[in-house]
Amino acid sequence: QVQLVESGGGLVQAGGSLRLSCAASGRPSSIHLVGWFRQAPGKEREFLAALQWSGGTRYYADSVKGRFTISRDNAANTVDLQMNSLKPEDTAVYYCAAKAYNGKPPTEEASYGYWGQGTQVTVSS
Repeated sequence: QVQLVESGGGLVQAGGSLRLSCAASGRPSSIHLVGWFRQAPGKEREFLAALQWSGGTRYYADSVKGRFTISRDNAANTVDLQMNSLKPEDTAVYYCAAKAYNGKPPTEEASYGYWGQGTQVTVSS
């Protein structure tokens, strides 16, 4: 089993930055990939970025490429999402998710077996 806890959400003005952190505990050695998703009110959950737990390949959605950066902090056992140049449309609940290797693409929400509780990000105009 893997437990995920997100932190770092909050209120920020447009153009500002936030850094989200996803802490993994339990059996993180079973993780192949960690992803970040978000869900805005009235919208479906959206893939943002993913990173191989080994620290290798990164994946980004076109909507955040160049503004968001996913990385791993080996010492803290976290996967972080640095978000820059935030816009009001980035307002959403942000979730991290993890999965063992299953051959499914990183964008496929249903392929992730572990989810955090989410953290709210609000960007004011």
